[in-house]
Amino acid sequence: MTEAIANEFPESASEAACDSAINEPRLWTGKGWTARVIKNEEDEGWAVAMIKDGESEPALVGPWTMGRDKKNPKPLDAAAFNTLVKTAAEVLRRHEQQLHAQLHKQFSVNTPSGRVCVTLDIVADEYDPHAILAASDAAGDEIARVRVAASFKLSPASAAAWIDDEFRKPA
Repeated sequence: MTEAIANEFPESASEAACDSAINEPRLWTGKGWTARVIKNEEDEGWAVAMIKDGESEPALVGPWTMGRDKKNPKPLDAAAFNTLVKTAAEVLRRHEQQLHAQLHKQFSVNTPSGRVCVTLDIVADEYDPHAILAASDAAGDEIARVRVAASFKLSPASAAAWIDDEFRKPA
């Protein structure tokens, strides 16, 4: 977080969550979020930071509209706050989806005995990173499960090779 934004959030979001809803021109809270209009130190304009209750970093920081006097920011209102909440929640949702996609891979392989689904779930542990390579049949019953290096690359070819090797731990 930039120092300018950090200075705009002197209290933790959890402390703000304990207070009742605030509806001020530069500060709105509600729906689990805080919107704060801040001076954009990098240019002449203003920005709005959206922080989820309980978090220390903003989920979204974006430009904010100048008011009619071209010096001060346009005041926050209910419609703008609702739009900001929706946008910030979508940013978090996409981040979670991207993280899931990075840590979970899946391929289906057709075999003489039927379709086999092979998954790789990476456990991003700071001290013991690893992955779980698993296979299940068309009914969803687990056939095999082995622990592999977190760097294991799952592809249709490596999935088929693992099946052909009778689910032995890959080298």
